[in-house]
Amino acid sequence: MRLSTANLSLAPDAAIDLQLHTHYSDGKWTPEALLDHLVSRNFALAAITDHNRIDTTTELQALALEKRLPLLVAAEFTTNWRGDVTDILCFGFDPFAPPLQAVAADLLRRQQDNTREVFAKLHQKGIRFDQPSVLGSVLSLPGAAQSDAIVALLESAGVEHAVNLVIESGAIFAMTEIALVVDAAQRSGGLALVAHPGRGGGYVPFTVERLDQLRSEVPIDGFEAYYPLHLSEQTELFLAYAQIHDLLVSAGSDSHTPDKPPIKYPASHVRALLERLGIRVS
Repeated sequence: MRLSTANLSLAPDAAIDLQLHTHYSDGKWTPEALLDHLVSRNFALAAITDHNRIDTTTELQALALEKRLPLLVAAEFTTNWRGDVTDILCFGFDPFAPPLQAVAADLLRRQQDNTREVFAKLHQKGIRFDQPSVLGSVLSLPGAAQSDAIVALLESAGVEHAVNLVIESGAIFAMTEIALVVDAAQRSGGLALVAHPGRGGGYVPFTVERLDQLRSEVPIDGFEAYYPLHLSEQTELFLAYAQIHDLLVSAGSDSHTPDKPPIKYPASHVRALLERLGIRVS
């Protein structure tokens, strides 16, 4: 596979965004529209980090080459650490390597099993869809989009409190133990960084103590220090921690939709990460 980032060299102030999502997971962007937006705004490098998707890598790299916009091989995996949600950004992996392929396939299988269970419970509650192909159409969606698709089906049928009903019917967002994802990413030749470590709101809000605990259990390569919901003091904390422990930092907007577009971070913010991925910043 030809990579769009081969022999890439960036200026320190080149605009980058290393966390973006398309409709291949739970975003509203099409890959074409997202890359066109990035090109029109003079971005020099980006990463599409669709949840649990590595099977789209070849297509995305071909599109990036066509659009002449360097695009990192990347994905975001939803993991479980000590019972809480912790997203992991994976960069630079071999999408054909068995370890990460196995993790992605298992996540999709478990999400599809959950979707079938939710449909069965809705049926028991007297909610039946007219077309037998409806379940198949939901199962064909990316795993990260399936629960939302069930909610949308209920709402289009005029069912009240659709979100609560889907949750009561057992809908989940399939996750993998964090150590398994980090190990699979690294054995597939990639790097594994904690996404939005200071975000909170259902995700582990990392402090120095929690980062110490995580690192004692899992050999993470770093974390996403620059993130729009981080307070300035959080960003400073993560940068200082990374420097002390020789960890990598990333920067991403987490854009899912055009109304919350990508953010221009300077390449110098993540120089060490990019250089580990074979991209010169000078």
